[in-house]
Amino acid sequence: MSAKDEVRTASSRFYNGLNRMANGERGALADSWSHGSSVTTMHPIGGRQVGWDAVRKSFDQVAEISSDGKIRLKDQHIEVIGDLAYEIGVEHGELKMGGHAVDLEHRVTNIYRRESGEWKLVHHHTDTSPAMIDVIGRLQSPAG
Repeated sequence: MSAKDEVRTASSRFYNGLNRMANGERGALADSWSHGSSVTTMHPIGGRQVGWDAVRKSFDQVAEISSDGKIRLKDQHIEVIGDLAYEIGVEHGELKMGGHAVDLEHRVTNIYRRESGEWKLVHHHTDTSPAMIDVIGRLQSPAG
C-alpha cells in the first residue's frame, strides 16, 4: 500500500470517528489522533486547543450535544512528505446540536504524522461555522 493510501485509510478512520462523535459518542476519535502534547485543533466553533487532553475534551463536549450527524469529506487532496502528510478538502454534512439543525460546509486541513508505522492526526483545522457558533451561543444563553 502506498503512503497516500495509508493516509487515506487514516482519514477514513478519522471521519468514521467524527461521524460517531456527531451522533453523541464521546471518545469516538481517540484511535485517530496522536496523544501527544503538541497536537492541535481549530474547530468550526472557534478557538484553539493544544495537547491531546484539550483536543479530546473539545470533541467530547461537542459529542455531548450532538445527534443525527453525517459528515463527509469531499474534494480530498493528500500530499505525503516523509513521515508527515496533509489532507485538504471540504467537509459537507449536517447534525443537530442541542436539538438545533446545522448544515456544514467548510474547508478543512488535516495533518498526519507516522508514529510507529501508523498515521495519526496531529492537527485538524476548519473554517469557522457561523451557524454552529450561533447554536452554541443560544445553548449557552439563559433562554437557550
